[in-house]
Formats: sequence, C-alpha cells, structure tokens
Amino acid sequence: MPFTLRDATPADLPAITEIYRDSVLNGTASYEITPPDMTEMQARFAAIVDKRYPYIAAVDADGTLLGYAYASAFRTRPAYRWLVEDSIYLAPEARGRGLGKALLRELIERCTVLGFRQMAAVIGGASPASCALHAGLGFEMVGTMKGTGFKHGRWLDTVFMQRALGDGTTSEPDAGSYPGSLFAG
Repeated sequence: MPFTLRDATPADLPAITEIYRDSVLNGTASYEITPPDMTEMQARFAAIVDKRYPYIAAVDADGTLLGYAYASAFRTRPAYRWLVEDSIYLAPEARGRGLGKALLRELIERCTVLGFRQMAAVIGGASPASCALHAGLGFEMVGTMKGTGFKHGRWLDTVFMQRALGDGTTSEPDAGSYPGSLFAG
C-alpha cells in the first residue's frame, strides 16, 4: 500500500474523526469511551496546529487518509516545553503495513528540527504493537502504570516510553528554538 506523508489540513478532519472514532470504539489506544464529534476534533486540531506542533497525514495515491500522527505538549508547565508526546492513529485497513513507523519517524524528525529534546509515548492498554513500534525507533521503556483505565470490560495498563531528540540532555536547550518560545511573554 503506497502512501505519502504531508501536513494534515482541516480538509482531513472528517477522515481523522472517523479513524479516531474507530480507535475509541474498538481499541485501547485512547481511554475515551465516547468518540468526540467533528466540532471537538476541529478544536483539538486547531489547538495543536495553532501552537505549531507537527500534525502529519498519510494518504494513498487517491488521497484517501490512511492515518495521522501529531506531537503535542506532554504537560503545560513551562519546564516541560522541551518534551513532546506523540500520538499515532491508523485506519484499520492500514495497520501492519509500516505506516505507523513512517509516521513516527517523520514526527521524530520534525520535532528534532524544531528543537524539542525528548519525546514521550503514553501507550494505552500497553499495546504490544505500539510498544514494538516505539522500541524499534529508539524509545525505551520508562514505566508501567497498572490498572489506569477500564474499557471494554477490563482493566488496562498504561506504558510510558521515552526517546531523546537531538542532544537530549547532554547540553542546554536553545532558548531561541521553537520550544523556547512556547511560554515567552
């Protein structure tokens, strides 16, 4: 299944909303129980892109959205501004074909260029596929929180994985880079 990566746009929101809806209803990546509607997904999209975080779409040759990934703040306190959290969602028919790896690799590259120093993965349901995907791109396991969610009639664990970006913690961050401006003024 050939695909192209590009910036997500508001025109992608119907497909993004449907992919996320499927994940909420059938998966454990999200601990939401009720899928958000288009208005809520538009607000979430705007909150991410308005802050200039990367939001990437994967499309096939016909322009059909197969999946998407974005980075967002891990926490909103200023000292966390060098750390981003990744999110990746794929259409059911696009899973297991290398699309998640391509999206995550691109997200890592874009966040590194922007000046972020760490990326966190918060993996709902301790998904073995998501853990393997992240480990394959250099993420390390940093912890598991047991029984943090209850969905589909069972208790779910949450896995935390982390990867250094750029110089990581070996040097001070560049206050003039994009993350340095997140809490200016």
